[in-house]
Amino acid sequence: MRAVVVSKWGGPEVLVETQAERPEPGMGEVLVRVHAAGVNPVDWKTRESGALIPWGPVPAVGWDVSGTVEAVGPGVTLYRAGDEVYGMPRFPQQAGAYAEYVTAPARHFARKPASLDHVQAAALPLAALTAWQALVDTAGVTAGQRVLVHAAAGGVGHLAVQIAKARGAYVIGTASAAKHGLLRELGADEVIDYRTTDFEDVVSDVDVVIDAVGGDNGRRSLKVLKAGGHLVTLPGPDGVPDGADGVHAVWLLVEPDLGGLREIAALADRGLLKPLIEAVLPLEQAAKAHELGERGRTTGKIVLTVA
Repeated sequence: MRAVVVSKWGGPEVLVETQAERPEPGMGEVLVRVHAAGVNPVDWKTRESGALIPWGPVPAVGWDVSGTVEAVGPGVTLYRAGDEVYGMPRFPQQAGAYAEYVTAPARHFARKPASLDHVQAAALPLAALTAWQALVDTAGVTAGQRVLVHAAAGGVGHLAVQIAKARGAYVIGTASAAKHGLLRELGADEVIDYRTTDFEDVVSDVDVVIDAVGGDNGRRSLKVLKAGGHLVTLPGPDGVPDGADGVHAVWLLVEPDLGGLREIAALADRGLLKPLIEAVLPLEQAAKAHELGERGRTTGKIVLTVA
């Protein structure tokens, strides 16, 4: 099969296409023929040095998958050959989604949203599960609460805006001015231009902050949270500020989640969750996809087409 792998730690140029042996599903696993693979910041952060997820050997990166079940291993009852599925196989262990086939435990996948094509579905798993697990599983967002989403037009952010809105929250997003109209279309009630305004000067009484920026953003976010509120930081544990007394401040690392994928698919099929696609590139242009992503100016997701 065709696969794009990391030849050594480094820049986008270290991504090379190669021929690899097609994997076989083990007990409890499925073999999925990949139609499309999403690209995420964790991909290029891992490609650079392996410091984010230190496996030791240089990995084949990629975790977002949408495709068709090709074969099932012993004991699998959820799927059969021909089923269309999407998921985030094996994260944070190596999956190698930049390839024509991947294997993973069957419950790392769910049935693809019927209303989305494979490119759209491949944009969802890692980012949407991150947003779902932050908002719902960790913070327990409910109707009427105030939610602040940093980097609201980014891969996780634009989905977090829609999920929070679907749960009845009042949603505030930070983004550059050029993206404010789009965020309002996605359901944001209030949008702040981070380039001209310090959000802590204009926002208060927030129940939940989703921080996809990191740095001192977490510390600044403590100023706008209610007592007992939730700060969920995503880039890494260093983003959890000291002195977060009276609030629940945590770092979230997303996990494979069949239940979450099913909820996300249901939202998509109800018209309440739509992934934004910045660019669609063929598998052999994975290096270009990383170059685009690392500029930090994308709206939504970048997706590679495989099959």
